Amino acid sequence: MTTAIYTHADCQRHEMGDWHPETPARLEAIEDQLILSRIDQFLDRREAPLADPADLERVHTAAAVDYVREHSHALSLSGEPYHSVDGDTLLNKHSWKAALRAAGAAVAATDAVLAGELDNAFCAVRPPGHHATPGKAMGFCLFNNVAVAARHAIDVHGLERVAVIDFDVHHGNGTEDIFAHDPRVLMVSFFQHPFYPFSGDGPTESHIVNVPVPAYSDGSAVRQLVTEKWLPALHAHQPQMIFISAGFDAHREDDMGQMGLVEADYAWMTRQIMKIADQYAKGRIVSCLEGGYNLSALGRSVVAHLKVLADLE
Repeated sequence: MTTAIYTHADCQRHEMGDWHPETPARLEAIEDQLILSRIDQFLDRREAPLADPADLERVHTAAAVDYVREHSHALSLSGEPYHSVDGDTLLNKHSWKAALRAAGAAVAATDAVLAGELDNAFCAVRPPGHHATPGKAMGFCLFNNVAVAARHAIDVHGLERVAVIDFDVHHGNGTEDIFAHDPRVLMVSFFQHPFYPFSGDGPTESHIVNVPVPAYSDGSAVRQLVTEKWLPALHAHQPQMIFISAGFDAHREDDMGQMGLVEADYAWMTRQIMKIADQYAKGRIVSCLEGGYNLSALGRSVVAHLKVLADLE
């Protein structure tokens, strides 16, 4: 089994201030744990290319793409450190290129998996993506990396059915907005509720399976909802490829949320996803980093996720 990890140094050049939890140190923590666990030697290391803006515009408006590009470039000229997108999302002069690398990793991984070069891939990239809506960046996210990749699989490779699985502690409102009326894309998720971005609890079409859960829900509750809610929907949809919004901030050590997952729960979810992928999608999975802000818990959880993807348990 060949599992790749896509990343790039440009993803660490985007930063939003020393106070900000979405920090370049997140990728360093993942690298440290990959080395400590000794699984790095078994992964196919690949550099994330720059996405073509046309890839982004399959899911984002041209104005949303131009906003990030123009304000990042303006910072290069002005010498100002940051441009504020919203209360917790900022740009620096490197943000445009970092965002292109993050989306480019997801697109390149999709191409490689569909070409049969790889069984699956994990994109260790930032900025994250699942809050980015068609028209705006928000919630630490500039472009919706998973949505860009899923639409690429449909529009460029001709897939008829894909699935997006989101296990971040926050609702992937941007991904839902992008695919709300596209039944080719099944989206299944759980998320703490009520919680930022205070969405996901309303009525949806049948291909959007949101499962809001209360604070302090633990692994047993999540395993039950995966078994009862996610798996029947995934079996019914029979996806030809699976994309994962892999947020690890539902970990019990992560102060960004108030849930109680541990590494074994992420490994268990990954096994269930792989079973679906093996049954319907020729094993094809592309996973993209979303949240995860306790550095130790993030690194350990990514290792647990990758051990399953790479069959290294």
